[in-house]
Amino acid sequence: MQRIVDDNYHGNNSVSLLILGTVQDAGSPHIACKKECCSDLFKHPDTDRKVVSLGLIDGKNRQTFLFEATPDIAEQLRNLKETTLWEAPEIPNGIFLTHAHIGHYSGLMYLGKEANNAKEVIVYSMPKMKAFLESNGPWGQLVSEKNIVLKLLKNQSELKLTPDVTVVPFTVPHRDEYSETVGYRIVGPSKSALFIPDIDKWNVWESSIVDAISKVDYAFIDATFYDGEEIKNRNISEIPHPFVVESMDIFDSLPAKERGKVYFIHFNHTNPLLRRESPQTKTVYDKGFRVARMNDKFEL
Repeated sequence: MQRIVDDNYHGNNSVSLLILGTVQDAGSPHIACKKECCSDLFKHPDTDRKVVSLGLIDGKNRQTFLFEATPDIAEQLRNLKETTLWEAPEIPNGIFLTHAHIGHYSGLMYLGKEANNAKEVIVYSMPKMKAFLESNGPWGQLVSEKNIVLKLLKNQSELKLTPDVTVVPFTVPHRDEYSETVGYRIVGPSKSALFIPDIDKWNVWESSIVDAISKVDYAFIDATFYDGEEIKNRNISEIPHPFVVESMDIFDSLPAKERGKVYFIHFNHTNPLLRRESPQTKTVYDKGFRVARMNDKFEL
């Protein structure tokens, strides 16, 4: 059941975003994890713990789009289809990728001959991401077999997706071993959203996250780690995401309306924000911020 977050949601003819996943690339439970955060989940899986993804629904123009092709793509696409108020196809009209880390593109494999054997699914990507897919197996086979058709995006260049939807990609600093990394601004008829599931620390971005938030109605931003306590056994320089506590400090002086735009997303399996009743979740809400949850729906 979708939880309508936007009180002004109008249904059939609206443009809306659907949260299809909120977890970091490797999922939850995490492979080989022996910590308390995962131990019970191996025996009793939480069906809401899907890898980070957004669905975009244009009811008026009868089109759907997917942001990120995750390992959970089969269930996410079925969720997206069943959320529409018309008989939408199983495969969306297009898929947008942010970068070449496992949870953000590996779901493309299910479009190949071993699975759906899809026909010319449009996949939007930046130049390095496009070249990576074309030049490396098994992704190149998806291209040669015409399971997917790669469409090139350009940094800060508007793409008119439908008469009512515009998408703008923009590069962000991240571990770009195989491709550049982008976030997206998604603009509907009346509202817009920011989607930055992965980024290094905010202070190394050439743009201001505060300014970026001011220009949208919703901001779904990287919350991989709540704080440094989660990663005592890892070198943070190798995985320099902004901690949630750091982001809240940066945004603390913003007026309540601006803080209310922020929805934290992309949670590592250790992140206490995955637990609705955790003290950290309460702190986030007490400070005026939000936590993205599976099936939340937002009108654009």
